[in-house]
Amino acid sequence: MVKGGRRKAKAFFITLGACMVALAIALNVGWILINWRTGLMLALGVCFFGLLITGVVLNTIFLVREIRRNEQHDAFINAMTHELKTPVASMRLYLQTLQTREIPEAKRREFYDIMVADSDRLMGTIEQVLRAARNATSKKVLHQAPVDLRTLVSECVELARKRHHLADTAVKYADRTSGSAMVIGDIEELKAAVSNLVDNAIKYSGANVDVGIELRTSGEQHLSVSVRDTGVGIPPAELNRIFKRFYRVPSATALRVKGTGLGLFIVRSVAERHGGRAWAESAGPGHGSKFTLELPVAPRA
Repeated sequence: MVKGGRRKAKAFFITLGACMVALAIALNVGWILINWRTGLMLALGVCFFGLLITGVVLNTIFLVREIRRNEQHDAFINAMTHELKTPVASMRLYLQTLQTREIPEAKRREFYDIMVADSDRLMGTIEQVLRAARNATSKKVLHQAPVDLRTLVSECVELARKRHHLADTAVKYADRTSGSAMVIGDIEELKAAVSNLVDNAIKYSGANVDVGIELRTSGEQHLSVSVRDTGVGIPPAELNRIFKRFYRVPSATALRVKGTGLGLFIVRSVAERHGGRAWAESAGPGHGSKFTLELPVAPRA
């Protein structure tokens, strides 16, 4: 019902703007035809007409953007509610079971492992929101140190395999660097950016996970981390929008992929804060996608 109401509101404002533009054009053209001999009034009328049309168009654009922004915020709140409630409800259930029943030691340890995994998921969601807020307000990297990108990417890939219970063949990693793979930056931020790319590729691959991660030297001054998947793909019009905060492609909603809409925003903001860049490539829906994070190489001592 809410989405339907917003679509109607959006259609109303667009229709209203179009009608106002048409009415302004008709009035101005009629006025010009009647008063064509009055040069000064004609010039003033043309100027007024231009200002009127510009105001109507800008007002319509602003209203449509506000409706879209509200939709994204509501989607974010719904996703966050789900991401927070699910692990909390799971831990509560296992704790109540341990409290009310006699559980064998092996089963008890299994419950403990599940609760630890749920708490890690909860902490990860909270940390992602906090990191997105920090990156949106600050453009400086607070903790800079030499980071071995080769080791960092390898650790992120191994963690993703364990977290999603995948075989080595499902998530393949190739190191194609020549020489040093050192960069200067915040190791936690860089780890979050790479992990977000790998986790996204796995989540959007569906049941048949086939993800390839590649670290390579990009020119003489940069290193790039590329993450390729064979999943749902991305429409060309969405390739730049997906890096905006709270934005999620329509396929994410259709497939019910869990997420807050902050992962790719964090990736690009981390890249920019470290003097690099991030971009996406895709041949379209159903053809998979490729994300690349490029960072400058650390200067030699």
